[in-house]
Amino acid sequence: MPRVPAAQVTYAATMTSGQTEIWHNPRCTKSRNATAHLDAAGVDYTVRRYLDDPPTVEELREVLTRLGAQPWDITRTGEQIAKDLGMAQWGRTEADRDRWLNALAQHPKLIQRPIVLTADGGAVMARDEESLRALD
Repeated sequence: MPRVPAAQVTYAATMTSGQTEIWHNPRCTKSRNATAHLDAAGVDYTVRRYLDDPPTVEELREVLTRLGAQPWDITRTGEQIAKDLGMAQWGRTEADRDRWLNALAQHPKLIQRPIVLTADGGAVMARDEESLRALD
């Protein structure tokens, strides 16, 4: 398992534009695979350990715009926290967005990973080989 050099790890409170960033959980196999792919591709990136440095609601809005997704699309609804909150029964309309965003900001464990924010302003939910190839 490749290790991310300490110099590449960031706990910045805001996203850095013009630079590739991965929202990473080092305990997650898919997240480790994504960093290994970025390393192998020679991509210069920073790591945001989003469980230690949770995104704000505004950052989540930006990421969702870049992904072309809704908050429920990036929510790990199988997590115990989601079950405790009853998220499976939450609405999935524009009127419900803020409720979802606030839950993700308060409970970053609910955010699917890894999310790669590309230097060109795009974003990828890098959970499978096809998504990882989009980063090349």
